[in-house]
Amino acid sequence: MAEQHETTVVTGVDLRTDRPHPARVYDYLLGGKDNFAADREAARRGLQANPDSRIPPRENRLFLRRAVRFLAQQGIDQFLDIGTGIPSAPNVHHVAQEINPRSRVVYVDNDPIVLAHARALLTGHPDGRTDYIDADLRDVGTILGSATLRDTLDLDRPVGLLLIAILHFIGDDHDPWTLVQRLMAALPPGSYLALSHLTGDFRPEAWEQVAQVYRRQGVTMQVRSRPVIERFFAGLEPVGPGLQILPAWRPELGDPRDEPAPADDQVSVYGGVARKPGPAAD
Repeated sequence: MAEQHETTVVTGVDLRTDRPHPARVYDYLLGGKDNFAADREAARRGLQANPDSRIPPRENRLFLRRAVRFLAQQGIDQFLDIGTGIPSAPNVHHVAQEINPRSRVVYVDNDPIVLAHARALLTGHPDGRTDYIDADLRDVGTILGSATLRDTLDLDRPVGLLLIAILHFIGDDHDPWTLVQRLMAALPPGSYLALSHLTGDFRPEAWEQVAQVYRRQGVTMQVRSRPVIERFFAGLEPVGPGLQILPAWRPELGDPRDEPAPADDQVSVYGGVARKPGPAAD
């Protein structure tokens, strides 16, 4: 007998709710409502393995906003955000267009529910522009060959590439370092890479248990050490203070916290920003 799958269709899109998806699990951990039973079950099992599992998603969102704010202050007005996730304001275009209303953003994700919510991602300042590509980070050719990308961003001018909390969902067998290198190779000098990545440096056993929960449900999760994560910045010029546990990366650029920042082992996510060397085009 064929396996039965729970499926839900939104605006003509099959959401395949029978298995968890990182964007929807992330949404649940952030307190969102755009998730399904499989996502909630994966999240609950992850919380059993590591009760602090809600902290990394929150810190990733805060880091994303600080990183975009920093890049916008450096004059970056074009952003390519891969692994967008379900819209949660303020998003990239909100932060960037607050500094420069003419900022342009292309969002990329492969979860149908993100596609179903794409309209929320495309509502920005009338002087700027936002667009969305339905694609997987592992298919760099589709992303770089997209007419939407070329129509929205000027790839002869610096771009901020955002890979926030996505690379730990790409296993070594897909060589994520080469994926990042290919993306950065397509961007001109003066472009930036901002990324964050789960680490097992502080609680290796707990995070390996979390990773096993995801793997058992068909989702790759691979936490990596600091030296391995630093390899994503090969050939780039690190921006101070370098690769750090998220709350330590330029906290002055963030909104005031209601409570002290969590401890390093509670966060267990490194983040950093680096610049592609060479003179930026005018």
